[in-house]
Amino acid sequence: MLPQEILAQVRRLEIVTGKLVSESFSGDYLSVFKGRGMEFASVREYAEGDDPRDIDRNVSARAGKAFVRQYVEERELTVVIAVDLSASLSFGSADRQKREAATEIGAALAFAALQNNDKVGLAVLTDGLEKWLPPRKGRRHVLAVIREILAYEPKGARTALAPALERLARMLKRRCILVVVSDFRDSGFERALKLCALKHDLIPVVIEDPREASLPASAGAVLAVRDPETGAEGLIDLAADAGDYAREERARRDELARVFRAAGVEPVASSTDKPPLDPLLAFFRRRAKRRSR
Repeated sequence: MLPQEILAQVRRLEIVTGKLVSESFSGDYLSVFKGRGMEFASVREYAEGDDPRDIDRNVSARAGKAFVRQYVEERELTVVIAVDLSASLSFGSADRQKREAATEIGAALAFAALQNNDKVGLAVLTDGLEKWLPPRKGRRHVLAVIREILAYEPKGARTALAPALERLARMLKRRCILVVVSDFRDSGFERALKLCALKHDLIPVVIEDPREASLPASAGAVLAVRDPETGAEGLIDLAADAGDYAREERARRDELARVFRAAGVEPVASSTDKPPLDPLLAFFRRRAKRRSR
């Protein structure tokens, strides 16, 4: 993609996605995330009625009397968008490629953070952490984040979420909103996902394509296929193999759902044949409703 084309795409996303965020996304983002965290402010001498759990043992030991830690509500958040740009995200049989859906989701989150004066960072994932833009504020930084998601050319083709998520967990010292946008067509990342979920408010966004769920059963038809991550090629007899493929895909999705449950996180499923932001909006509204109870 030429630089002029990239700039035009970024501007289009700013107009289209930014307008959607202003009209319906930003308020849901604000109601879900603002005021969720508390940060340390100072210590003061213990007084009757204070919660003993707030006693700072180190300060109390040095002073020879009890001191308690005081906290204030965090006034800003940090949102880290971790986008899987491995080769499987280049697939798309419907209205858009999975990468295009991921870009729109990343742009919406970045603009929501911008409107709420929050920091936003970007992690590009393939078979590791390929690119890292540290969290910052401001429109220029948000546009740089979107430009990277849109135009970054990955060095790795394969998906390996475990090493990337483990590295992110080590890098991110303070609690943040960590949104992982991927098709999650990988295995062996359950431990890393749990680690991230323990340290951060983790939101997995699963990008799906309808053709990945099932193949058309057609007598006498043979489909030539190629794995975009490994380059392996093969033939599928649609009459004989479509049923087996659908069962294997259901088993894969059931296992992925189990991994998310084990990590205690609620996934968001976005499909390439539907507006990609609708499931994210619905997710925010569900969380806002639960939080208001």
